[in-house]
Amino acid sequence: MNLFRAFALITFLAVPAMAADPCCATGDLGLVVERTTGTLLVVDRSDHASIAKITGLGDLSHASLTYSPDERFAYVFGRDGGLTKVDMLTHSIAARVIQAGNSIGGAISDDGKLVAVSNYEPGGIRVFDAQSLEMVADIPMNSKTIGLVDAPGRRFLWVTWDTGEAWMADFSGPKMVLTKLGDIGENPYDAVISGDGRTYLIGLFGEKGVVAIDLWADQPKPVRFLQDYGKTEDDLPVYKMPHLQGWAFTDGQLVLPAVGQHELLWVNREALKEIARTPVHGQPVFIIAQPASPYVWVNFAMPLNDTVQVVDTRTHKVVKTLTPGPGVLHMEFAPRGAEVWISVRDANKVAVYDTHSFEKTNEIAAQSPSGIFFTARAHRNGL
Repeated sequence: MNLFRAFALITFLAVPAMAADPCCATGDLGLVVERTTGTLLVVDRSDHASIAKITGLGDLSHASLTYSPDERFAYVFGRDGGLTKVDMLTHSIAARVIQAGNSIGGAISDDGKLVAVSNYEPGGIRVFDAQSLEMVADIPMNSKTIGLVDAPGRRFLWVTWDTGEAWMADFSGPKMVLTKLGDIGENPYDAVISGDGRTYLIGLFGEKGVVAIDLWADQPKPVRFLQDYGKTEDDLPVYKMPHLQGWAFTDGQLVLPAVGQHELLWVNREALKEIARTPVHGQPVFIIAQPASPYVWVNFAMPLNDTVQVVDTRTHKVVKTLTPGPGVLHMEFAPRGAEVWISVRDANKVAVYDTHSFEKTNEIAAQSPSGIFFTARAHRNGL
């Protein structure tokens, strides 16, 4: 045996056996929620293909999910109160608990050790060990909880629908520290945290206005702005609540959905002052910034939900209108922004578009698809 072959054999024997583990990596993978069947479609982003289906996840009619830091596991938050841990390599359920009667979303701590779930019934927040799904904290709020996000330093933030408050739970020490950040207003409908972890932005449904909390301040407190927006106009019926979980922070601006109106609102992030409005096709639901570009993409509530519009953040003008099909529910960009995947629920498909040419490049069959979640989300806070 020559020296090279001997070295190769020693190297091979030194590597742990991996016969029980799949050979593929996770970086190109994602999950598509099939809302009516309670299933997840595992997709390969580069191949534009579905590669597996995972069943047994319960009610996914308003499901969201987040990923472990290594992209190996997805944590799925179902409307039936189910918290399900999914293995991206084996395409199977690793663990599942029914932790409440009705949940509305969740988040994972920045170290990947804790998973928090936001609940409508019985309300409040519950926090679980990410490995075992054993509950480590039960935080009753006497209210439905909305807008749960992770913040740097093993912290979670949320707001309460019924009582109009903002809260933070800090798990960085030996004991959880619970802090009320302040009263924010009537019926907050959603919240989002900026990519730098500084601004917690809260939308209000029960009254006019938006709230920002500066988490870098020594004593974070709510600051209300846009209080006069829409007071002289009649609101249209709201068929679907807007979502702030699309990244609404771009080019020093906040880009916000005008609740009850067919408009985008542009706000200077530092001054918290309105700087522009953009008339759009319908009532905005998601406003998502395309990575590495000056554009945001917008979809709309029914009955105008067959359309997506692209808006330039520099001019605040619509530059492209696309019609992927009936029931557009969600959009997800490739990590570097080269393409966008769009769920078209009523056509039972996911449409893939090139973001430079705006041409559709592929379609993937899916049963009533809603949320699309690529594993790259594992490396962004607030997602």
